[in-house]
Amino acid sequence: MTSSGIALIGVDGDDTLWQNEDYFRDVENEFVRLMTRWSHGDHVAQRLIETERRNLSIFGYGVKGFVLSMIETAIELSSGEIPAADIHKLMAAGKDLLSRPHVVLPGVVDALVSLAEIAPIALVTKGDLMHQETKLAASGLATSFDHVHIVSEKDRSTYTAVLEQHQVSAAEFVMIGNSARSDVLPVIGIGGRAIHVPYSVTWELEKSDDDVEFPVVDDLGAAAELIASW
Repeated sequence: MTSSGIALIGVDGDDTLWQNEDYFRDVENEFVRLMTRWSHGDHVAQRLIETERRNLSIFGYGVKGFVLSMIETAIELSSGEIPAADIHKLMAAGKDLLSRPHVVLPGVVDALVSLAEIAPIALVTKGDLMHQETKLAASGLATSFDHVHIVSEKDRSTYTAVLEQHQVSAAEFVMIGNSARSDVLPVIGIGGRAIHVPYSVTWELEKSDDDVEFPVVDDLGAAAELIASW
């Protein structure tokens, strides 16, 4: 354990280490344009979010659930009239999402080196297991982590289970990520520390209006500097 009392550092994947949400937003914009025959853009986007929220407990996070939610929304908004060719376009968009290169964000490699000098690092990311494993392998960052946890949800019980597995107390853990809802608030809720690194685009279902105070920095390198200063 370091002099700062940190025994384990958790780091998020999507939009903390590599680009992700921008790709989803591109497909969502195409979906909205596709559906303008049946409804206006804002309504289409809102209905998609409602469908995604309703389906989270069934499909979980990731591209597959997103595509299924788009198809369901399209069928509902068009009263079943959407052509099979358009459904095929949505399927193709999903396959494209799964194959897109996930670009490592600037400064991440050096920041992980700095974090490793402080304490062991665990990747704690949620989503489709196969896709997350593919992104980690393609990123070239796999060797930067002492541990990898790909989970279906990031809540208090998930973080508690991760810490129990490594025999680390909440007070000895710090989590870094772009989502206040998933990376920050649950960790603070179990007595740990967390640092928010906002990304330029935030998925609606990851937003939070909680008034809990926590440190916010510009990038992963700044997070490493902050932890080193503790």
